[in-house]
Amino acid sequence: MSQKLFLLPGDGIGTEIMAEVEKLIAFLNKNKNTDFFYEKGLVGGSAYDEYGVAISDEDMAKALEADAVIFGAVGGPKWDNVAYDKRPEAGLLRLRKDLGLFANLRPAICYQALADASSLKRELVEGLDILIVRELTGGVYFGEPKEIIELGDNEHGKQQKRAIDTQLYESYEIDRIARVAFDMAIKRNKKLHSADKKNVMISGVLWDEVVREVAKDYQEVEFHHILADNCAMQLVRNPKQFDVIVTDNLFGDILSDAAAMLTGSLGMLPSASLGAIDKKTGKRKALYEPVHGSAPDIAGKNIANPIAMIASFAMALRYSFNMIELADEIENAISGVLDDGLRSGDIMQENCQQVSTSEMGDAIIAKL
Repeated sequence: MSQKLFLLPGDGIGTEIMAEVEKLIAFLNKNKNTDFFYEKGLVGGSAYDEYGVAISDEDMAKALEADAVIFGAVGGPKWDNVAYDKRPEAGLLRLRKDLGLFANLRPAICYQALADASSLKRELVEGLDILIVRELTGGVYFGEPKEIIELGDNEHGKQQKRAIDTQLYESYEIDRIARVAFDMAIKRNKKLHSADKKNVMISGVLWDEVVREVAKDYQEVEFHHILADNCAMQLVRNPKQFDVIVTDNLFGDILSDAAAMLTGSLGMLPSASLGAIDKKTGKRKALYEPVHGSAPDIAGKNIANPIAMIASFAMALRYSFNMIELADEIENAISGVLDDGLRSGDIMQENCQQVSTSEMGDAIIAKL
């Protein structure tokens, strides 16, 4: 039975790096006994130019029908003045919302060949492999009220305002993200840290209470609580102490970017966003995307780094199709080409060979 993919290249370098995934899919179908079928759609600025919205209802329906959505990147200065609800990023937000993608998986992996590119010493980051599990659909980014209130003039005649963002979590939201994180920890090194600010935030108190209750169902996982600010410090001080970190939307946003930079290049890292398990099919809705942006300044030049996009597809094999060995093969192929000294411009090092987007994709397939 075919596995159905929906590819959304997006804007900027999205089309170039997605082309390397298409080559990889063709290779796997021919040589690795897979049966992937895919369609392509528009999202972001390209969708706005065609349809006047960041993603059309027709393409949204295709995303809902797919076994996995593979997403490139969106945005660029061309669309800076587009209405807020039609801006390129609104396409990604709608995908997350309509697909119910509440769990964001952000690996921070330091390839041995790139350890010297990190801002930290080699011994601190060499072999680093952290997974941050971020709650994606709740918390302060979505809580209501969210508003700016005019308070009138003060005694000096200057207008005063009050801005309100609301940190809001219900027990079920914390429970389900915690279970995703514990499930990931079981498949890795059986160690999990839960990061919150229960010392100053009442939402953190509930977060910790629920996660500790979930931990009782995962006795084989070594569980630790950590305050989010200490977690940020420890990521810089001793990052290899971590395996899986679970945290809320706001802290997850910050900690995952901090962890990403430990690896030496934001352009190297994939991500996955997962929904709940369907009780009938046992499958999850899922979207896979590189962490980097659309890089409009280098778009169309065949110089973008496709590794994060290819690694995102490997995550799809791992989490949506349970093709663990094949995902490992692709990740090992990426590591292999880096060991061979091949580099795209963003990770170029002395005594290495700079290659184009398509040449990097070809080299990874050749390793396979």
